[in-house]
Amino acid sequence: MNYDTYGSTAVELAIDLANVDRAAAGWAPAFLDAHAEWFTGGPAVALSDDDVTQVGQIAELVRGVALAEHENEVRDRLNALLALANPRPYATDHDGELHLHHAHPDAGALEQLTTTVAMGLAQVVVQHGWQRLGVCSADGCGNVYVDTSRNASRRYCSNTCASRSTVAAYRARQRA
Repeated sequence: MNYDTYGSTAVELAIDLANVDRAAAGWAPAFLDAHAEWFTGGPAVALSDDDVTQVGQIAELVRGVALAEHENEVRDRLNALLALANPRPYATDHDGELHLHHAHPDAGALEQLTTTVAMGLAQVVVQHGWQRLGVCSADGCGNVYVDTSRNASRRYCSNTCASRSTVAAYRARQRA
């Protein structure tokens, strides 16, 4: 699967958000710091308790899109995420190549995150199909991923999970 650079990194931001450990203390500011290149406010972005709750809701909506089993579910969950977005696209060449950003640079970090994640995820789903989103099949994993394989056959979030599952299946066959 071939998709554009900005859209691909925006959906990777969405996947990272869906997979973040929200049980860890200070997870939301740590997530924003780790992805500071997306926010014009810089790495020291302040979030209120309500903002942290909303970031968690956005993460759940992204996960919900990936977990959906039918196109109607995908549409409804994606529309719920898009309803939170406030797209104000603009063209920029900050990295030497002209491309679009979905959230205006004067928007707050929460708005930038919400809009970028929603638009990136929507772009991939609409252009490449909702089946390209999945949840890792490895026991105990559950990470969300985007299937970029040619034949849409990916079942694991990483080579590590695929290898671990293959070894476990081999050992189970050997015991039997």
